[in-house]
Amino acid sequence: MSMINIAERHKFILDKLEEKGYVNVLDLCKELDVSGVTIRKDLKLLEDKALLFRSHGGATVHNPYTNDKPVNEKENIRREEKNSIGQAAAALIAANDAIIIASGTSVQALARHIHPKGHLTVITGALNVALELLRYPDIEVIQLGGQLRSSSSSVTGYYAEKILDDFSCSKLFLGVDGIDIEFGLTTSNMMEAHLNQKMIATVQKIIVLADSGKFGKRGFGRICGMEDIDEIITDKGISPHTLKAMEDMGIKVTIV
Repeated sequence: MSMINIAERHKFILDKLEEKGYVNVLDLCKELDVSGVTIRKDLKLLEDKALLFRSHGGATVHNPYTNDKPVNEKENIRREEKNSIGQAAAALIAANDAIIIASGTSVQALARHIHPKGHLTVITGALNVALELLRYPDIEVIQLGGQLRSSSSSVTGYYAEKILDDFSCSKLFLGVDGIDIEFGLTTSNMMEAHLNQKMIATVQKIIVLADSGKFGKRGFGRICGMEDIDEIITDKGISPHTLKAMEDMGIKVTIV
């Protein structure tokens, strides 16, 4: 397939993008018999024309960068999927468990579905999560303190991180803004990412709650790599390619 011109290459790339939703630089080099430099230039030109978004090692048809929307706005995005994800996550909580719930709308859906078996201790920085759980006398809620972020209704900062030094928990239920197979888990706020890292260091198992729209996206603040997480609960909109990549990494994927 060598010796084809730039317009034909661009058509090939865009057709493949339309079919699969993503393209990989190495695959394109082989299929078009051109160098990586040539393909990267092609992707740059196509990105300049707003026809794709370049990502690490390839390109995607969706904008990979997330912005920081207020929590009440986020709640209406993929509401049904989040509800099902929250329900599946709640089923993982054992009797007399001690867990951490991070912030976000997916974990708020989890809080709505928690019906404690025996005593349950929950540490959270998210006000909306704490308020959901207050109605249960069997749930002891430990609210992290610190600077309150109005967009996520949750606290971040030194005080919140410091409190976590005194605890060890079985599970962290983590909501994210983006999941990129190469770059890992991200959120749109650096302070939030830092608190999430501290939460990860406090638990034995990390369970990520993410609707399928979060895959292939990147937020500003990196939380951790894919190798750090144990399980992801998502919906059936996840692509077979992404699902296989995560299962190959040894991550348990639950699809609702």
